[in-house]
Amino acid sequence: MNNRIDVVVVGAGPVGLLTAIELTLAGVRVLVLERLAAASMASKAMGIGPLGCEALQRRGMAASIAAAEARTFAAIKQFTQQTGGPDLRGRGSKFTGHFAGLSLIRKDAQNEPERRARPVDQQAVEAMLADRALSLGIEVRRECDVTNFVQQEDAVDVEWVSPAGAGHSRCSYLIGCDGGHSSVRKMAGFEFPGTAPTMTMYQAVADIDHPERLLPSGWHRTSGGVFSYGPFPGRLVMLDFSGPAEDRQATVTGEEIEAVLRRVSGADVRVKALESGSRWTDNTRLADSYRRGRVLLAGDAAHVHTPFGGQGLGLGLVDAANLGWKLAAVIRGEMPDSLLDTYTTERRPIAEAVLANTLAQMAIMRPDPQAGAIRDIVAKLMQFDDVNRFIGEIMSGLSIRYDLGSKRDDVGRLIGDRPVRRGDANVSLYDLMQDGMGVLLDASGDGKASGLVAASTQRIRCIAVEEGPSMLIRPDACIAWAGEETDGLYEALRRWFNPALDDGSRPE
Repeated sequence: MNNRIDVVVVGAGPVGLLTAIELTLAGVRVLVLERLAAASMASKAMGIGPLGCEALQRRGMAASIAAAEARTFAAIKQFTQQTGGPDLRGRGSKFTGHFAGLSLIRKDAQNEPERRARPVDQQAVEAMLADRALSLGIEVRRECDVTNFVQQEDAVDVEWVSPAGAGHSRCSYLIGCDGGHSSVRKMAGFEFPGTAPTMTMYQAVADIDHPERLLPSGWHRTSGGVFSYGPFPGRLVMLDFSGPAEDRQATVTGEEIEAVLRRVSGADVRVKALESGSRWTDNTRLADSYRRGRVLLAGDAAHVHTPFGGQGLGLGLVDAANLGWKLAAVIRGEMPDSLLDTYTTERRPIAEAVLANTLAQMAIMRPDPQAGAIRDIVAKLMQFDDVNRFIGEIMSGLSIRYDLGSKRDDVGRLIGDRPVRRGDANVSLYDLMQDGMGVLLDASGDGKASGLVAASTQRIRCIAVEEGPSMLIRPDACIAWAGEETDGLYEALRRWFNPALDDGSRPE
């Protein structure tokens, strides 16, 4: 049998690659197995939410995100010039994002408007992650289809087939990041309850003979469904409520896109050429747990929902950020196996909330009078700042707060980037987290908090700051503890970094 490795990750999409990066930074040996011969170029997510974007920024991809965003803005500018419409790049707009096609989420109603979604498509995200994985020496084997695995008491034996023949490896843990049809989830026996599909959503890039008949750009709810043209040349999104496709895996054709577009938009248009096309449904399911023994799930393997609103990609990336450092700590022998249970405890409720809001969005987009009446009420409610903020934080994910048992509102939240004073200069907090370590922002003045941390673990970088409160930040950017003094810090260190600490060894 091949040499044993620590973790086999199944799936080399964005979630699988970030999971592998997190583990590798933490000193874990990883093998990534991918069924496809090359990255898919099908139309998928066209943007990434703030939390997913921040997970990448913390791992060295800020420049790549900025470059991809610049390319998107250039494409939007080209579309604007072609159509003669208003500038849709959004930089000067007071709105940010939408709910059920209602582009009413206002920047001025949000608590942290600077933490925003980025118009960076999934192909760009996957490419930058692949580059980062390559730079870390992560082995990614393509055209490897996992056929079986067996959990042992202390390992998982994994088998796969590839053009080179059969392969096998023994690993300590197996992670399924292999999408909504996850073979890992099915073979491991996870329950995957939810709702069956009722409609079909299409994304396409196509050459239309009379695109002006689909303008203005933006979401349009019609008697046939919902559609949007733009804000990039040729981009189409359509929601067809006539039912799910007979064969969801069949290749999307130009004829199919044209038929749906004409029916949903009511416009007399023809598809002259189809560059790319894909379809999804509102099939909504959630795994009963994200862990069964030594097998774990992340991303769409653990949860599927309609992609409307662009929440799925970010949801999966934050799964990876939450799981990676925890699994690495267990493999290194620094933390007990029970730490992995907090992965499900923290992440599953977040996915449950996303599934609920996507179902709600679909419900008020249906082309019937009842849905329209509810939709009108939602639009009017969004005029109130509190409601607008609530909806905005649902869509951005910034309402996330893990229940860590603290009465402080900041504990359990994912911290955004901020300048940190070091000597005579400011540095980015996220720049200090590039190696996957935790961070202590110590505002104690006398360095007491830093001394306590340094005596407890070498996995946390201590930074003296002038303004409080002091904060203990996990590698996934979750604030694990905050306070003006050091009360509770010791307990947080024991919970997340060093369970061997006991009251007898606690410094006074």
